[in-house]
Amino acid sequence: MELFQRILDLNDLLKRKSHFLFVPRSVGKTTLIERTLPGALIFDLLDNSVYSRLIRRPSLITEEAVPGQIIVIDEIQKYPPLLDEVQRAMKTHNNRFLLTGSSARKLKHGAGNLLGGRAWQAHLHPLTRGEISFFDLTRYLNSGGIPFIYVSDHPAEELAHYADLYLREEIVAEALSRNIGYFVRFLDIMALGNGEELSFQGLASDCGVPARTVQNYVQILEDTLMGFTLPPFLSTKKRKAITRSKFYFFDVGVVNHLAKRGEVLPKSDVFGRAFEHFIVMEMRAYLAYARRRLPLTYWRSTSGFEVDAIVGDKLAVEIKSTDLISEKHTKGLRSFKEEGLVRDYAVVSLDLRKRDMDGVTIYPWTDFLDRMWRGELF
Repeated sequence: MELFQRILDLNDLLKRKSHFLFVPRSVGKTTLIERTLPGALIFDLLDNSVYSRLIRRPSLITEEAVPGQIIVIDEIQKYPPLLDEVQRAMKTHNNRFLLTGSSARKLKHGAGNLLGGRAWQAHLHPLTRGEISFFDLTRYLNSGGIPFIYVSDHPAEELAHYADLYLREEIVAEALSRNIGYFVRFLDIMALGNGEELSFQGLASDCGVPARTVQNYVQILEDTLMGFTLPPFLSTKKRKAITRSKFYFFDVGVVNHLAKRGEVLPKSDVFGRAFEHFIVMEMRAYLAYARRRLPLTYWRSTSGFEVDAIVGDKLAVEIKSTDLISEKHTKGLRSFKEEGLVRDYAVVSLDLRKRDMDGVTIYPWTDFLDRMWRGELF
């Protein structure tokens, strides 16, 4: 039995249209391509010889392909001008392209034309629970969902080397930050505040840099796929909402290393934070893989009521790592429910059985994820 069975179907994507595939480093892109696109013509721009040949003669992209063949250009952000040749090839040849990258920033700022709508976008996320043959929650909340780290006998060491690789290759080598010392300080602070609201002024004070620099740093994390923002839900009338976004790193294991959490143990505060992060990432991955264009937001009122995640107008979710949900855990949901803006309300927890509590459904986390991935919740 394979340890991992990825949900994203590259063949299905490419039947519809060429695609950009954005993927954080080491999440399993190369393995997925090799297993599912065996007949593809692959140009890996991390290979210096391939990179050199294509710079000298971009037309090799189509000269070496046969009609109808899928063409993969791996790490396209290494040389964005190739997109001009890709666009020409799309007009004159019957080929579909998979254009992979680990940095959207390079494409945005490196003369990449993004093909004028001729290619759609997709994302490959860290492993989800359903992609792992033998899933262990505590193991995942410690090691995260990067495949080679999840199966490692020494995940903490692997995470340390992985974080260094990101800093060296994505931040330093690509010259995305002029002062790496300040950026490393910022990264540590962001990890400690993972899943919390972004205060650019507060971060600027902690990091010793201007607020506009912090804004640029956050954009770097998003553009290099190291994290994502969860925007606020702002439509409430009875209770005014906080307008700041939250920030999450793309992987719970990476946060554990950067925040120096040590071992994440059940019933601890960091277990609860990691559990919330995990559920939010599962929801985000489901929306991406199912191609559901529903906004994922959170809500917090100025008076302190909060809902961890809201999916469009379909479902509001509170995430708790307790094994016995009571009324005190649903205060935020009940306050938000008064607005009448969302169809269903739920708590995801370690509770043993699904039950209803005054119009709020209490889900064991496994039941919630099973139903979500079957498309039953939103």
